[in-house]
Amino acid sequence: MEWKRDWGLTARVWFTGLLLVLLYLVFMTILLVLFPSISTIFLVLLAVGMGLVQYFFSDRMVLWSTGSRIVEEDEYPELHRMVEKLCKEADLPKPKVAIMQSPIPNAFATGRNPNHAVIACTDSIMRLLNRDELEAVLAHELAHVKNRDILTMTLASFIAMISSMIMQSFIFSALFGGNNREGNILGVIVVWVVSIIVYFVSTLLIMALSRYREFAADRGSALITRNPRALISALNKISGRIDVLPDQVKEPVANANTFFIIPASTKSLLRELTSTHPPLEKRIANLEKVEAEIRGY
Repeated sequence: MEWKRDWGLTARVWFTGLLLVLLYLVFMTILLVLFPSISTIFLVLLAVGMGLVQYFFSDRMVLWSTGSRIVEEDEYPELHRMVEKLCKEADLPKPKVAIMQSPIPNAFATGRNPNHAVIACTDSIMRLLNRDELEAVLAHELAHVKNRDILTMTLASFIAMISSMIMQSFIFSALFGGNNREGNILGVIVVWVVSIIVYFVSTLLIMALSRYREFAADRGSALITRNPRALISALNKISGRIDVLPDQVKEPVANANTFFIIPASTKSLLRELTSTHPPLEKRIANLEKVEAEIRGY
C-alpha cells in the first residue's frame, strides 16, 4: 500500500505549530512593550547557535545519554538485515544501527535527516519480541526518520529556548539595570506571571505536537510492514513489561522518554496531558483504523 499522507494528522501538526509560534510572538510583544530599551540581537544569535548545535549533534548527544553504541553488521547481522529490508520498503537510506544495554524493552531513532540517522533498540526488546513485532517497532522508528521528526521538535524547542533566554535577560535587566526600581519590580512581576502561563501552555502544545508525531510514526510502521497487528502486539508487550519494572530501573532513562517508542514512566491524567506519547489505547485504536484502510474496508 502506498504511503499516503494523513492530511487530518498533518493539519493538526501544522495547527499546533502555528499556535506555538503565535503564543511566543504574543509573549515577545509583551516583553518588548514592557522593556523597549533592551536589545535582543545577542540573545537571538546565541539561541541560534545553541539550536544549530542541538540540530547537528543531537544523535551523538542521545547516544551518549542513553549509553547506546553503534554496532556493525558482523556483530548483529540479523538486525542489520531487518533494518535494510525495511529501508527498501520505506525508500530510505540505511541508517546507522545502535544497541542500548537496558532491561527496559524499547527503541528510538535520532539524527537530523534521513542521511544522518541512527536507529537504536535495547537488547531486552530483541529478546521480548518476535521477528514480526521487532520489524514493526523498527519500522515505527524509520517512520520518524522519514517524517523528519527531529527537525520538527528541534524547531519547536528552539522557539521555546529563545523566548526563555530573552525572558531571563529582561528580568535581570529590570532588577539590576535601571533607576526606577519600583517600576522595574512591577514589570518583573508581570513578566514572571506571563512567563509561567506561556511555559505551561507551550509545554502542552509541544507535547501535543510530539503525540501527533507518534500517531504518524505508528501509521508509517503499519504502511511499511503492511502488518499493523504486529505493532499492536509489540506495543502491548513493551507496555506490559515496562509496567512491572521497578521505578529505580526506569528513572535513569527518564530523560530519553521523548525518543522511546513507549515512555518508561507511570500513568496519570496530568501525565497524559504532558506526555510526549499518546495513551496506548488511542494508539491501538488508530492502528486498527489503518488496518481497515489496508484491507480496504
